[in-house]
Amino acid sequence: MRITRCRMIPIFFLAALLLFLTGGFAENNPPRNLKGPPFTDPSETQAMPENWIKQPVKYDPSAGNADLVLSLDQHLYPALLPMIQKYAKEHGLKIVVNEGTCGITSGMVERKTVDIGGFCCPPGKTDRLPGLQFHTIGIDALELLVHPDNRLDNITIGQARQIFMGEIHRWSELKSSKGEKGMDMPIQVIGRLHCKLRPGHWRLLLDKEDLFATGLQEVGAIPDMISQVALNPGAIGYEVLWNTVRYKDKGRVKALLIDGYSPENAEHLISLRYPLYRVYNLTTWEGKGVENPHAKKLVAFLLQHTKDLPKEHNIIPASLLKKTGWKFSGDEVTGEPK
Repeated sequence: MRITRCRMIPIFFLAALLLFLTGGFAENNPPRNLKGPPFTDPSETQAMPENWIKQPVKYDPSAGNADLVLSLDQHLYPALLPMIQKYAKEHGLKIVVNEGTCGITSGMVERKTVDIGGFCCPPGKTDRLPGLQFHTIGIDALELLVHPDNRLDNITIGQARQIFMGEIHRWSELKSSKGEKGMDMPIQVIGRLHCKLRPGHWRLLLDKEDLFATGLQEVGAIPDMISQVALNPGAIGYEVLWNTVRYKDKGRVKALLIDGYSPENAEHLISLRYPLYRVYNLTTWEGKGVENPHAKKLVAFLLQHTKDLPKEHNIIPASLLKKTGWKFSGDEVTGEPK
């Protein structure tokens, strides 16, 4: 009997240790922090060689004799282009505006071939180049999208993370705000994991790519996100409201409430009761050889008139964020409100 007891003690101890390490004693473990950082530190500038620092802005030959050259991501391009064209006409300027992605724009900024870059994400550490200043246009809700036939209208942020991690597998595991059980159908998670090195955007849902479900269907473009959710009654994805309007020909989708809060309610987003959002920024250069006075004046004009954008863009202007407790460094939003 003594031998048996001696053998059982270490076995019990190892089992208890295993439970502890794998989260078996959940009540003693803190909850998982799955949300990524919303912003980077604006004081941390990427080191660059001296010859790059001295390099002036030089346009691509295709820009011709432009007074100003911009590269805007696929969100800001359709939103700001009409305003920029109006400004150019009123001030007698030749302004060239290129449509790209955050990656394309980042490359053009780093090569110093543009005066202004436009991004749909906060800058990552490698985006903070010497002499480059960021100016926040505003924020926009990142909606969780499902098929219009999905009976659910609301989920918690915890449930959303479990869904995208693959821990909730079927819609029938959830209930609507009226207590109606979800469809008895497997959940198909759809993601667009762009700008992985930049904070915010989808990383506010799950910080790292490897946290997403192994069955994640990854798409590379915004129209594909809309069409895939619209085609599959069991699908869930994410995108901003404007793109569901812009690509409505790709199919119908509907947005879920999170914890009862709407992505289309500005107060819910400003207070972060609705917790998922994009940040839109423009850049300008400061310093000899790179600074263009036309760029500063145009950005100041755009910041002033963001509030005048059509309602479907759903962008909450930086001026309102400043009034409601968001943290700023100069013109750039760098922290969430308390």
